[in-house]
Amino acid sequence: MDFVQNRRSIRQYTDRDVDDALLNRLLEEAERTQTMGNMQLYSVVVTRSAEMKQRLAPAHFNQPMVTGAPVVLTFCADFHRATEWCRLRKADPGYDNFLSFMNAATDALLYCQTFCTLAEAEGLGLCFLGTTVYQPLAIIEALRLPQLVVPVATITLGWPAEHPAQTDRLPLTAVRHDEVYAPVTPATIERDYAAKEALPENREFVRINGTETLAQIFTDIRYTRRDNEAMSDGLFEALRHQGFLK
Repeated sequence: MDFVQNRRSIRQYTDRDVDDALLNRLLEEAERTQTMGNMQLYSVVVTRSAEMKQRLAPAHFNQPMVTGAPVVLTFCADFHRATEWCRLRKADPGYDNFLSFMNAATDALLYCQTFCTLAEAEGLGLCFLGTTVYQPLAIIEALRLPQLVVPVATITLGWPAEHPAQTDRLPLTAVRHDEVYAPVTPATIERDYAAKEALPENREFVRINGTETLAQIFTDIRYTRRDNEAMSDGLFEALRHQGFLK
């Protein structure tokens, strides 16, 4: 499992194709991941054509790896297929609600992560795009997603053309709680964030952005309250549009 310890996001890819037989094998193997009620509440849209990548790019803020990667995979929370199966089999589905979206989104994210692990074990490189839930309606339109299907994760995939430095991670003490959730205190914050804040690259990041602390990079520049609230509204609109919210 050394590839997990050496994991890094890959944004530049060689011209080498990702063979469809390999892709299908990895996607099929990933189906062994955990799933709610053994329902497999996910679908994945495979994008290879330059035209479709160009259509998807604006929804991902035109990040260059979207058009530069050989393959773009959009993982979707999907209760459409199961709902149609129920109707065809004289069953009355009740999956047009927020709980069902959460179940399907969990299924899709588990499937995506299992696929990522399998792909990296094969030597493929990938980048997870958090932008998928920022402008979901644009992706829904581009991929012609039907009711009860919502995109929740996107990865770009290909053979690596770079070997970037790994990004930092918080120590285990920051994320592990025994029996109950341990209080977060100024002392635990100092303990768990000291190394992150002391990294030269993070100190430089603070300097060039003119902030006082690293935390302000996240609150004032990268993930602002205004943006979060606006994109939350967009996500709720997408859930209503796709039938998960009334």
